[in-house]
Amino acid sequence: MPTFAAIERGHLVEALRAAGPQAPTLCEGWTAHDLAAHLVARERRPDSGPGILVPALSGWTERVRRGYLNRPFEDLVRMIETGPPWTSPFALPGVDGLANLTEHFVHCEDVRRAAADWQPRSLADGLPDALWTALTGRGRLLFRRAPVAVTLRTPDGRRAEVSSGTGAVTIAGDPAELTLYAFGRRAHARVELTGDAADLARLDQASLGL
Repeated sequence: MPTFAAIERGHLVEALRAAGPQAPTLCEGWTAHDLAAHLVARERRPDSGPGILVPALSGWTERVRRGYLNRPFEDLVRMIETGPPWTSPFALPGVDGLANLTEHFVHCEDVRRAAADWQPRSLADGLPDALWTALTGRGRLLFRRAPVAVTLRTPDGRRAEVSSGTGAVTIAGDPAELTLYAFGRRAHARVELTGDAADLARLDQASLGL
């Protein structure tokens, strides 16, 4: 049975093909071709990975990504579709499911929600729960720059405190929408924020995500 990460990989590939290489994405300054190059570099060139989190190494990460931009868009999409080669850490048993669920989900929505007429899509049974587990497991990392205490809340009453600080903000929404908000897609995440106006403004200025 395919993992949710594998299912979302399929949706991501479909979204990229439907959009085409020059389509915009929610990743600022990136077309679908740029995004595809990032995804391939991430899985096939692990030496470029640290630069995603370490600013001092980001130049090398971008250089590797730009190297893949020289390849045709469809070739890159096919490489995403077939998954990581056996030489990649992502090919180790269980790693794809752990490391790629939110990656594939968020980037699929980066392509879909950049279109003016986007609509939420139906998610596979169990995927919202898997996204909630992944989100709460990494919540403090994703909200580490938040200057206020943040609590995530789902419609069915689940709650998770993901940051501490002066003041408090509650972000309510489905796990998929909360995931997009946490990864910095604020303007395209269908969530409801409650809290003091000053606290909401402070959170709005904070950089979220990895």
